Amino acid sequence: MTVSAVVYTESGVDSYDDLERARDADGTTWVRAWDAGPDELDRVASVFGIHHLSVEDVQRDIRPKTEEFASHTFVLVKTASLRTGETTFHEELRTQQVGLFIGRDWLVSMSTAGLDAVEEVWASVQRGDARILRLGADFAAYRVIDRVVDGYFLVLDETENLIEEIEDGVLAGPSEEVLVALNDVRRDLLSVRKVLWPTREAAAILARGDPDYIQPATEKYYRDVYDHLVQLVDLTETYRDLARGARDIYLNSLSQSTNEVMKTLTVVATLLLPLTFVVGVYGMNFSGGPYNMPELGWRFGYPAVMLGMASVTVILVAYFRQQRWL
Repeated sequence: MTVSAVVYTESGVDSYDDLERARDADGTTWVRAWDAGPDELDRVASVFGIHHLSVEDVQRDIRPKTEEFASHTFVLVKTASLRTGETTFHEELRTQQVGLFIGRDWLVSMSTAGLDAVEEVWASVQRGDARILRLGADFAAYRVIDRVVDGYFLVLDETENLIEEIEDGVLAGPSEEVLVALNDVRRDLLSVRKVLWPTREAAAILARGDPDYIQPATEKYYRDVYDHLVQLVDLTETYRDLARGARDIYLNSLSQSTNEVMKTLTVVATLLLPLTFVVGVYGMNFSGGPYNMPELGWRFGYPAVMLGMASVTVILVAYFRQQRWL
């Protein structure tokens, strides 16, 4: 478990062990808490006036959102990645919550695990990135959210590749593997959609500059994030349409294959029907009466019947070919 604090200005970055001293120091304070225990989270919340329900929201699986409080703005977003599931080899969408509490001159980030989006920006602060040091806490929060949104693009890129593979498999012919992959991709896209839509709504509030703790100079950066989210939502809907189209093609291909099988069976049954009739009639073997079969005593009766059945078969096959049923 980790709770770290830094205070940065344009002149440099200082690390602090005491949260109260970090909060009161000159400059922008950033407290990073990940995989922290309840006592540590309560201490962070107490020092910066964070409501305990907001801390609980970070620890629960709820939709992304932006909330305004008297002393800070709370932004909850989710990272997303495709990873192999616990019960299947299919790559499922995995999400992690990260809460950003943006004050006038401080930022608190909370997550249940170490996240690349937070670690990359934290490392930039430690390296002394001039733009982050010059701008306020809301800009550092923007950087984290921007990294999270970049991860969505990677997820959709992987999904696009999967859809292309599925389309090739559908065109090659219906199979159970293709159907399973198609259902998995459609489920992943639905999960992505459930993350993107509320994230876009949360970013829209920040982009409009509604919260008091988002500076006018930073609004343009949040508008850029919002534009990216709009693009991601459009891509998700496009990929869902492609997946739906691939499913329709698969079902049509399966139906066509079934129709071909039924047509073949129908042709075979049609060919056998007259032959069965002839064999059935001659199988009665009536003789010794006024209505007996005269062919029973004919020397060439058997060859004549076989020749007749062969002729019927040839005629039917020729007719089916003419009608393009074969």
